[in-house]
Amino acid sequence: MDLDAVRTAVAVAETGQFQKAALKLSITQQAVSKRIASLERDLGGVRLFTRTARAVELTIDGQAFMPHARHLLEAEARAAASVRPSSRALRIDVINPRIGPGLLVQDFHRTHPEIDLDIVMLFDAETAIAGVHSGAIDATFRAVSIPLPHGIDASRVLDDPLQLLTGPAHELAAAESVAMADLAGHRIWMPAIVSGTEWAAYYEALAAAFGLTIDPIGPNFGTDVLLEMIADAPALATFVGEQMRLAWPSHYDLRRIPLRDPTPVYPHSLIWRSDNKHPGLAALREHVFAAPSHDIEGDLWMPSWAETVRTGARSGV
Repeated sequence: MDLDAVRTAVAVAETGQFQKAALKLSITQQAVSKRIASLERDLGGVRLFTRTARAVELTIDGQAFMPHARHLLEAEARAAASVRPSSRALRIDVINPRIGPGLLVQDFHRTHPEIDLDIVMLFDAETAIAGVHSGAIDATFRAVSIPLPHGIDASRVLDDPLQLLTGPAHELAAAESVAMADLAGHRIWMPAIVSGTEWAAYYEALAAAFGLTIDPIGPNFGTDVLLEMIADAPALATFVGEQMRLAWPSHYDLRRIPLRDPTPVYPHSLIWRSDNKHPGLAALREHVFAAPSHDIEGDLWMPSWAETVRTGARSGV
């Protein structure tokens, strides 16, 4: 059914004249007549209006049809509003709500509670970037290890320093900081590494740069099990982001030790479609880029592919 014709019929019913309906819709009176005739044919040849000396009136069929016509136009308006940037929730992908980007989004929500958010957690950067490209999501926070499609923009917004996480019996547990060169020969256990992901690309580059032994052997039973294993194993350690929120029983006595000379940072970038007009996205970008940065002491390291992404205003927060 032609909704323009339905809209025209409603306008005629409300104004009582074809001429007034034409003025209301900014079309000609002839176009009004053609639309009404077409609609009547679509409805099986019924007559919706009858002419009087001064106006047009709804027939019995027109009276029966008119409530449904208005419902059709209301449904059309709701359908359009569901995807209109100014009225739908801002869809943001964060891989983990407990790491730095997740905390950035939480801070954004506290600052802008009036902006509705729809938080999703997609698996890898390729899937997330494809979602941005298709319009399924408005933005994602990811390390950019692959070329971006045309029309996709990115800015590095959070360089999160890595820390060494050990149990109390580990050889390095008492250190105030650990130089990267001193990690050679130690087993770094990271069962969450999945081949082909952006974090796998990052840790492969890190291991190659510093001669590290990063063990991805699983299975991966999640963070809680990893913490328990690290607490009980004197020969195991793992990497965590400085901004990652972790909680464990006090008897684990786990140690988070800064890494130095240089400090490896995980490069989180905000990625969005350059033609996305959602006002919430503009507010998110402004919030992230305007937030104060925190300088990281000493030299930094990140993979060469991360350095190609332009830097936003936020680092090590």
